[in-house]
Amino acid sequence: MTSRTLALGVSPRRRRWLGKLAEAWALPLLALTVALLSFGVFLAACGIDSLAAAALIWRGAFGTWFSWQNTLQKASPLLLTGLAMALPARVGLMVIGGEGALVIGGLACAVIGPALAGLVLNTASTIAAQALMLASGMAAGALWLMIPGALRFWRGVNETISSLLLNAIAIAVMDQLVEGPLRDPASLNKPSTLPLPPALMLGHIPGLSVHIGLGLGLICCVAAGVLMQWTCFGFAADINGGNPRAAQIVGIDIGRLLLIACALAGASAGLAGAIEVAAVQGSATASLASGYGYSGILVSFLARHNPFAIIPISVLLGGIAASDGLLQRHLDLPDATVKVLQGFVFIAVLAAETFTGRLQLWRGGQRDD
Repeated sequence: MTSRTLALGVSPRRRRWLGKLAEAWALPLLALTVALLSFGVFLAACGIDSLAAAALIWRGAFGTWFSWQNTLQKASPLLLTGLAMALPARVGLMVIGGEGALVIGGLACAVIGPALAGLVLNTASTIAAQALMLASGMAAGALWLMIPGALRFWRGVNETISSLLLNAIAIAVMDQLVEGPLRDPASLNKPSTLPLPPALMLGHIPGLSVHIGLGLGLICCVAAGVLMQWTCFGFAADINGGNPRAAQIVGIDIGRLLLIACALAGASAGLAGAIEVAAVQGSATASLASGYGYSGILVSFLARHNPFAIIPISVLLGGIAASDGLLQRHLDLPDATVKVLQGFVFIAVLAAETFTGRLQLWRGGQRDD
């Protein structure tokens, strides 16, 4: 141990860990800062006071207890759709089918829920029926996102393209069923499935005006973080994600690994869809495809595909989404303003990822020399 290390009171191992942590988060934080500054310049160019807009975003996201609850409500589906992107990414797959899995999961919940209405007799049966609804959404989402994983492994089909196309298919299937055989005759102007019985709707977290989907999302993120960082599966996923050839050499069953990762991702997005139906909308409608699956891609990239980091990033982006109403009322901005900000963030993050990859290649070349 050097005298400088002793003076700092930090062991070399901990210093290396802190260095890696700083390196991992420096560029995403820089990208977020650049995106916010660029958005401010964009607003100024449109004749909008960017400082006033920033103050409104803060107030609408975190300024009051009501704002905090609204932020947590918006963050709830992002926790799960972020996992839908992050888990396949850890094994080297760029699956962007969270939106489709969310829609399919919500549709499955909307179909199963009314069928269970006659089984609700007491508290225990109610909880069992709610669990079955959520499980059906998870199962439907898991099966849906296993498709691009299977196509990639057995047929060599690009998973990004196949999962993107599956999003369109899922939305088309939902629209066809909701406006056709599953349509509630009482839904006139806005087609929807039969409403869930009030007894099967998910309640709020005690003391909060936030549904229990937030708690389920937090549990899933923590469980996924433990799985990916402290289990053999997570170790195998990191090996395959870093070097698939090395994974083959050491005997890892890559097909099984890819399918499990995609199934877990689909189950997360399917659970998000089931929660949207069982806690927010009460039935499946066209508004189920609200873009949460695509926002989850941004969450995952900002969190660098770390399930633990998805939690604060989801809260941050949920807060930005929650401030939308204030921007519209006080600055007369359109409802797409928040989407523009998210676009700036996504472009900055992609640029940061590209820079990181080139930096790693340069470092590798330096070491070889």
